[in-house]
Amino acid sequence: MVFQQFNLFSHLTARENVAGPLRWVQGMDQAQADRRALELLDRVGLAHRADALPRHLSGGQQQRVAIARALAPNPSVLLLDEPTSALDPELVGEVLDVIQRLAVEDGLTMIISTHQIRFARDVADRVVFLSNGVIAEQGPAHEVLTRPRQKLTARFLGIMGADVVTEVSA
Repeated sequence: MVFQQFNLFSHLTARENVAGPLRWVQGMDQAQADRRALELLDRVGLAHRADALPRHLSGGQQQRVAIARALAPNPSVLLLDEPTSALDPELVGEVLDVIQRLAVEDGLTMIISTHQIRFARDVADRVVFLSNGVIAEQGPAHEVLTRPRQKLTARFLGIMGADVVTEVSA
């Protein structure tokens, strides 16, 4: 799980934030956990910041450490809750790039809660729109994001600046 608010341990380095749970929960020895942590930090473009404390990392870097930590136990599904919502706009791209690489290159199954419509269009296989906790529309990403069947979905996509067909499919 990757949270909106990175939830890193502030007194641990980036490497320790990734390796610690492997040791504490998975029972991995320190050397093996550190190797895995460095491998994952490299994967998210942060091997050079392995010894930095969270307060010395940008928001985008902190979120990438959180992604590396979530990947550490080799999950079959990664859950991401608005992974870019706590970031400054200029940092959003670096996190989305990492997520897209994981989806496209690694084929990792992800469930992402996001308002990043263009990103969803480029990465998602399927999209589910929720309204007040109820599924308003779902289907193949390209279909739902370009030709929504529900007026509520079309209105939301229009507000979010998505390129949608103006008429709602019947």
